[in-house]
Amino acid sequence: MDYERELLKGNTDCLLLCLINSQPTYGYQIIKELERRSNGYFRFKEGTLYPALHRMEKDELIKGKWQKLPNGQQRRYYYITKKGQQVLARKLTMWQDFSTAVRLVIQPETT
Repeated sequence: MDYERELLKGNTDCLLLCLINSQPTYGYQIIKELERRSNGYFRFKEGTLYPALHRMEKDELIKGKWQKLPNGQQRRYYYITKKGQQVLARKLTMWQDFSTAVRLVIQPETT
């Protein structure tokens, strides 16, 4: 079993919602920002990113809007919804509780 892949699969929505919550963003920018913030650890491919964005849009966690750029091109920006902010808050709480519990196991206090 590829544990690293399973960890990523279980946390993709949280990562994406965190980025989109900080500012409306588009697909390529999301890929680059994930890579930058993680010091290269997260290297999403379009085949991973866009299905997740479409699923989250269908679940009304984010909303995509086409915007025209000054050069005439169109780019789809993603915005977090109120429901998405609520889901993100729950996911962050669960992640913090989980990571605290893991840390307690792998780095037990010595008395």
